[in-house]
Amino acid sequence: MSTDYLKKILTSRVYDLAIETPLEMAPVLSERTGNRIHLKREDMQSVFSFKLRGAYNKMAQLPPDRLKRGVICASAGNHAQGVALSAKTLGCRAVIVMPTTTPAVKVEAVRARGGEVVLAGDSYSDAYQHALALEKKHKLTFVHPFDDPDVIAGQGTIAMEILRQHAGPIDAVFVAIGGGGLIAGVGAYIKAVRPEIKVIGVQTTDSDAMARSLAAGRRVMLNDVGLFSDGTAVKQVGEETFRLAKQVVDEIILVDTDAVCAAIKDVFTDTRSILEPAGALAVAGAKAYVERAAKSRKPVRGQTLVAIACGANMNFDRLRFVAERAEVGEAHEAVFAVTIPEERGSFKRFCQLVGARSVTEFNYRISGEKEAHVFVGLQVADRDEPERICKQFQKLGFRTLDLTHDELAKLHIRHLVGGKSTLAQHEILYRFEFPERPGALMRFLDSMAPNWNISLFHYRSQGGDVGRVLVGLQVPKKEMKDFRAFLSTLGYRAWDESENPAYKLFL
Repeated sequence: MSTDYLKKILTSRVYDLAIETPLEMAPVLSERTGNRIHLKREDMQSVFSFKLRGAYNKMAQLPPDRLKRGVICASAGNHAQGVALSAKTLGCRAVIVMPTTTPAVKVEAVRARGGEVVLAGDSYSDAYQHALALEKKHKLTFVHPFDDPDVIAGQGTIAMEILRQHAGPIDAVFVAIGGGGLIAGVGAYIKAVRPEIKVIGVQTTDSDAMARSLAAGRRVMLNDVGLFSDGTAVKQVGEETFRLAKQVVDEIILVDTDAVCAAIKDVFTDTRSILEPAGALAVAGAKAYVERAAKSRKPVRGQTLVAIACGANMNFDRLRFVAERAEVGEAHEAVFAVTIPEERGSFKRFCQLVGARSVTEFNYRISGEKEAHVFVGLQVADRDEPERICKQFQKLGFRTLDLTHDELAKLHIRHLVGGKSTLAQHEILYRFEFPERPGALMRFLDSMAPNWNISLFHYRSQGGDVGRVLVGLQVPKKEMKDFRAFLSTLGYRAWDESENPAYKLFL
């Protein structure tokens, strides 16, 4: 097995089009984990993904008559761009079948590289079946995204470069797994040349076809897959990739969405580059590997770990979601639902209990006469701190629910706290800009008259110099002069939103 693939990898024709990407140390991540973590920067290929290697190697080795007739593939992502650019370089026709649901930006990227786009079906499976039909009808050559020896060998050249670029000891190489083409090629080369190096696959918890297949001893078909890491969202791994994985993969680590978002942030911190979710999987796996070991009796310290940063085709609109979830993935933010008595001073008492901790989010809307429910996010130091905070709040009489790992809360509830309330009579609504520093909220509360009731409060950290806060207040009419004096002495920028039509409709 390995000798055959070793020859195929050594003779692969990838460098007509692909570049030898750098192997770079990630200094901040290395220092934080206590290990030497290197990134293999496949995001720096011309199509921002490793997929170019396998696609070109497959096509460059086709007989002239087959190449002349053209190639076809089914893909909505990086493989499509790799095939299109390879065909343009080789001067042949490339038909790319993509689902009708493919974002326009990806369709245009393929067309820009000379691919003939055919939109068919609502899913990859539909597009794949249509591509097989067109392959037979037009006598085209199908270029599989992962389950092909030449494609696997092309991806294996990444391992060849890693071992040449780092001649010293390497303890483990982390590889993202979708259909298995990348880890099959990388693993085949490493185990043939440096078998002592661990080859560790990384998958998301909701797209773990390879992990399940290796555990079952046969290829397992998933009913559905998570689409956040769309580059690895594969329901069933390939026959050849599974055969190789059984021989060359040492273990598979599963990570969740929050961990992937944190890894994207880690790579940005070290490189100022933004990986796509699948591209950051290997980094998330390396972090999980170190963290898991830290909880055992055999911590991983001072080792050399390589993570393949395999792609950077990130949709810009996803960055908002990534930034929000990265804090939880890094165990830097915890979110809670806290029940406090609906009485004068309880809001301030709760804020005093929060103390010097940085508040990342605060959502509250008056809803009952006896109790109030607050949705609050706090910065934490480690994964164990949320439990300690919970116990502390409960000890002092505030019923508390830890929502840090609750998907409904993180995705939806945090944005829906609010609504109209019959108890919010004679409310005025103000928008403030607080300086983004500890103590700003307490200064606001200390400056308020004690009989002004807070009926609404919303704040979410955006990482800027100022915090944007929305506050509903019930101020007696006869005290409005005092309220205006309060605003002028507070020193925070403020806007009266009491007549805002959106406020009248929804709050």
